[in-house]
Amino acid sequence: MRKLNVLFLSTGNSARSVLAEALANHLGRERLHAYSAGSHPKGVVHPMAIQVLEETGFETENLSSKPWEVFAGHDAPHMDLIVTVCDRAAGEACPVWPGHPVTAHWGIPDPAAVQGSDEQVHKAFLTALHQLQHRLTLLLALKPEALDRMTLQTEARSLAGVGANH
Repeated sequence: MRKLNVLFLSTGNSARSVLAEALANHLGRERLHAYSAGSHPKGVVHPMAIQVLEETGFETENLSSKPWEVFAGHDAPHMDLIVTVCDRAAGEACPVWPGHPVTAHWGIPDPAAVQGSDEQVHKAFLTALHQLQHRLTLLLALKPEALDRMTLQTEARSLAGVGANH
């Protein structure tokens, strides 16, 4: 069975999309190959994203903040699913993706935008991590043979509101 290539998009590619990439590569290692990018990447992964991922046992070594154009070229891996994780990126004009992959929007509040103590920022990152983990777990619970293009589109989009109140 071929792994599905999934691209998680956000504006800055420093927090939510990076968390999603790390989670998907860990949780879905048998079935997914995840990437992340941003429409206006910060160029660096938020330190709290790295801290929270490391505290919870996820790999952080190959994570980076990069522009989404990296995945729009002819030599880029073919994407099966593209998930925007922030409302701003969902509303932006995206590149035309080779192969016209399935798309979904999973709005996750931006933990990097939280103002407050280190504890409050840490909690916001953990909340985003848990919301993404819940949605990815449900996506991975689908039978691989049932993930034709139409089913993947329907199921990925249905996860948009899952766990939003955690």
